[in-house]
Amino acid sequence: MKKILLILVAVVGLSACNGNKFSVEGTIEGAGDTTTLVLEQSSNGEWVFVDSVEVGKNGKFSVAAEAPMVPSIFQLRLGGQSICFPIDSLDHLTIKAKLPNFAADYTIEGSEHAQQVMKIDKEALQFASGKGTPAELQEWKDALARQIAADPSGIVAYYTINKYIDGKPLFDPMNDNDLRFIGAVANAFNSFRPDDPRTDYLVNLLLDGQRRRRAMTNATDTVYADVATIIDIKLQDYNGKEYTLSQVAAQNRVVLLDFTAYQTEISPQLNKLLNDIYQAYHKKGLAIYQVSLDNDNVAWRQAAQNLPWITVFDPSGINSQTVGVYNVTGIPTTFIIRNSEIVERIEDASKLKAAVAKYI
Repeated sequence: MKKILLILVAVVGLSACNGNKFSVEGTIEGAGDTTTLVLEQSSNGEWVFVDSVEVGKNGKFSVAAEAPMVPSIFQLRLGGQSICFPIDSLDHLTIKAKLPNFAADYTIEGSEHAQQVMKIDKEALQFASGKGTPAELQEWKDALARQIAADPSGIVAYYTINKYIDGKPLFDPMNDNDLRFIGAVANAFNSFRPDDPRTDYLVNLLLDGQRRRRAMTNATDTVYADVATIIDIKLQDYNGKEYTLSQVAAQNRVVLLDFTAYQTEISPQLNKLLNDIYQAYHKKGLAIYQVSLDNDNVAWRQAAQNLPWITVFDPSGINSQTVGVYNVTGIPTTFIIRNSEIVERIEDASKLKAAVAKYI
C-alpha cells in the first residue's frame, strides 16, 4: 500500500542583520573586575562566539547583540560554567548569579521561556553525575514530554530534546519513546517553522534515529515502539459528538489509533482493511479511533457516516500538534493501544491485521 509522506525541508540562516538588539545585564556576586563573560549562540549544538564583556568591580555587567531572526538559544559562559537562555527578538534579560557555582546559583528575569529553560537546567543538575534513580529520571522526563506536547514548535521544546546530561542525550534518538517526542518537535517545526534553520537539523535527527532503530530491529516497514502512555486526543465526530482517546482506551481492551486522509487514493483500501479487522475483533474488545487529516471535512463526513467505528476530524490537518506529538510523518500510520499504552506502531497497513491479532 502506497504511503504518503508529510515531511518537507527548508533551510535559511540563523540570523541576519536587522538593526535590532537584545540585551542581557545583571550582577555576579563574588566576581572581580578581571572576570570575563563570553556570550555565545547555539547553532544546532555548536557554540558560536558573539561577544565578551568584563565584569565591573561591583559585579555588574551588561552585553547587547544583534537580535536573531528566529528564537535562538544563547549562553553566557564564565570559564567552564554556562547559563543558557532563549532569545526572541528584542528580549531584555536580567541575570543574578553567585560564584563559585555560576551555572547553578542564578536567577533569570525578563522572559517566561528563559525561566522555563532555567528550571530545566536546574532540575537536570539533580541527575548529573549519576544522581537520582532511573524511576525519578523517567518521571521528570515524562513531565518534560508533557511540556513538549503542549508546545512542540516552541524554542523550549527544541532546547529540551537537545539537552545532554553527563555527555548523554536526555531524549535519546535510539530510544523509541524518546524518538517519538523528537519526532513531535521535528514535525511541529516542519509544519509551523518551515523557514527555521533548525527544521532541517531536526528532520534529519528524526530520520536518522528511525533508520538506526529499524536497522537494530531488522524491520523495514514497521516501527516497534517501547511501551508508552498515550497522549490524549479530544476531537468531534460527524455528528459533533466529542470523543476522547483516553476514555475510549479505558473502555476497550485494544484500540487502533489510525491517522488517515479520506481524500487520498489509499483511503478506500485502508478502510476496507480496517472494516475486516473491526468485524473480526470488535466483539472481543477492539475499538478504532480514526483521525482524519483531510484539508476539509466534506469527504470525511461523507465516508464517516458509513463507518462502524469512531472517526473524528482534526481541523488543523497535517499541521495539527497531534500529528507532531505522535510523529506522524506519513499516512496511513496506525498505533495499537492496549491498557492505555502504545504497544506497537504500524506504517505498513498490510501487516496490521497480523499485528492486531497478537493483542486480542
